[in-house]
Amino acid sequence: MDFLRPASWEEALAAKAEHPTAVPIAGGTDVMVEINFDHRRPEYLLDLNRIELLREWEVGEENVRLGASVPYTQIMENLRAELPGLALASHTVASPQIRNRGGVGGNLGTASPAGDAHPALLAAGAEVEVESVRGSRFIPIDEFYTGVKRNALQPDELIKTVHIKKADGPQQYSKVGTRNAMVIAVCAFGLALHPETRTVRTGIGSAAPTPIRAKEAEAFLNAALEEGGFWDNGKIITPSVAKQFADLVSAAANPIDDVRGTAKYRRHAVGIMARRQLGWTWEQYRGAGRTLEGAA
Repeated sequence: MDFLRPASWEEALAAKAEHPTAVPIAGGTDVMVEINFDHRRPEYLLDLNRIELLREWEVGEENVRLGASVPYTQIMENLRAELPGLALASHTVASPQIRNRGGVGGNLGTASPAGDAHPALLAAGAEVEVESVRGSRFIPIDEFYTGVKRNALQPDELIKTVHIKKADGPQQYSKVGTRNAMVIAVCAFGLALHPETRTVRTGIGSAAPTPIRAKEAEAFLNAALEEGGFWDNGKIITPSVAKQFADLVSAAANPIDDVRGTAKYRRHAVGIMARRQLGWTWEQYRGAGRTLEGAA
């Protein structure tokens, strides 16, 4: 196994173009596990740790530009207001040591359905900026996951930055695990309210072959909130609406039975998380003065 260690982003792109099978390594929290258990033996490892560009973030007027290697700890400490869903997800990642090393780019590169960041990124509507010597492109998060541990990257491309719209409403994230820390999710769920567009978005993790959104549940809730005037009047969402939303989220899941949990349990748990998060986010929305004159 050869170790490539570029000193700049341009050198990294050139190395990836010359060696398309090279496996990028930054935090190494996923890659090294696979190598240590001999599940993966790449010909080349592409070390990205010297590239400062990947550890930078910038808060703009509307979006956050998050470098692929920004550690979860930095997201928790510096971007809680702008990216509340992702900050909550970052809290659930493994241990402090791993949160200090791992970043969102690693989750995206591995594309495991159990990756902690995916539901929050889906709910927020992120875009992934990838680059090669041929140029750069933006991949909407909905199009990024193409199969079990597969993504939309071309062989010569590297993940550079994740662009995420700053939260304009409450966001939540929950994860079910077999213990409180250092655990792979049995299932996970993220929810984001977007009052500016009067829409909601969801993200489901570890309950389908890829991270997914519950699109039918979103469409139902969007219609129910609009038809009931909830965005304007700030009323409490009725139990029947919350239950139907949760049932549709459960129906969207396509889980398997494995050592961490059964498919039946995962569907049930995802629905419970959806119902609870809807209650939490809506109470935040009502209490934050975001409702219009009709709620006064």
